[in-house]
Amino acid sequence: MNYIFISPFYPVTCTYFCDRLSKLGVNVLGIGDVQYDDLSDQLKDALTEYYRVDSLEDYDQVYRAVAFLIHKYGRIDRLESMNEYWLPTDARLRSDFNIAVGTREDGIHDLVTKSGMKKVFIEAGIPTARQHIVSDFESGKAFVEQVGYPVIVKPDIGAGANGAMKVNSEEDLISFYDDLPGEPYVMEEFLSGDICTYDAVVDSHCEPLFESMCTYPPVIDSVQNDENIHFFTKADVPAQLRDLGRKTLKAFGADRRFVHFEFIHLTKDYEGIGKAGDYAVMEVNMRPAGGHDPDMMNFAQSMDVFRIYAEMVISDKRIDPASDDHYICAYAARKDGYLFTHTHEEIMDRYGNDIVMQEEMPPIDWPSMGRYVYIARFREDEEMDEFFSFVLG
Repeated sequence: MNYIFISPFYPVTCTYFCDRLSKLGVNVLGIGDVQYDDLSDQLKDALTEYYRVDSLEDYDQVYRAVAFLIHKYGRIDRLESMNEYWLPTDARLRSDFNIAVGTREDGIHDLVTKSGMKKVFIEAGIPTARQHIVSDFESGKAFVEQVGYPVIVKPDIGAGANGAMKVNSEEDLISFYDDLPGEPYVMEEFLSGDICTYDAVVDSHCEPLFESMCTYPPVIDSVQNDENIHFFTKADVPAQLRDLGRKTLKAFGADRRFVHFEFIHLTKDYEGIGKAGDYAVMEVNMRPAGGHDPDMMNFAQSMDVFRIYAEMVISDKRIDPASDDHYICAYAARKDGYLFTHTHEEIMDRYGNDIVMQEEMPPIDWPSMGRYVYIARFREDEEMDEFFSFVLG
């Protein structure tokens, strides 16, 4: 089997996907714009071949790279990047080279635009916030009069909370339109609650082989207010979220991939959407969660999600057995500009036996994921809460 991996070095978890694919006998063919010598040893060992281009933004160069690899290795079975930014490139390449598995160019719109996603949610009857495609101030004001403040404005195409803002008043609304971004934006009614994700590895029948959930405080507040970051994952997915996640898989025809869907766990009643305690979908991401979220799934469920994905690629099944040894896995990340009560040494002295990973994140991730992260696992919620207070207090 030949698997082309676009940008196999970023996010860092891509290395682990390449490693597990390679260990199961897949030819992993990397295309990227980083020098070969700058790749990690683990990634070098996993790649059958690496083709360097000057820029992944230059489609002609990437096209020629794929053509070369096909000439050398034959038909390509899969092509993925695991990166939101490159999904349209992935789809275009699949179309141009007739790669059977994965979304092609004519189907990418609803997977990468928030306006396209919203239509699918509504048609499938999946609870979701009302949305307005940003045009002029009068139309925006009319939408706000319908749903009330605050509202969220965010790029129609974009990952995470990048470029998103909470608009709390007419003054904020005027300011937004006075400096209206050049790229397309959408406006949505604000739903109060925590973000809960539905993460899954999915087979060819849109059936999950693995499921997980992460819970975050509102990410937009963390980014907009430059707050420190904390969230957690647990092994068990609540029944209502699990059912909505599976319904969303079917609605989008999401098959043979790793998905990361975002929901709001409502803390208030919203007419036509749900009551407090219900879930409403925010957006879908047809790739794994970013950062160290896949690692956290492994720590929480005592298994290897990278291998589960690789097994799905080669067999359409999950071979890796489930484990009953479950934890709560907690992520606490510090940002610059804060004075913290406890030093790194004190954190390690108290939680060294619980911490499973700690490192400085790449600068590109500092706004959304924090600069220095501590990941620990616990058996009880109270232990996790004490950990958050100790690290971030």
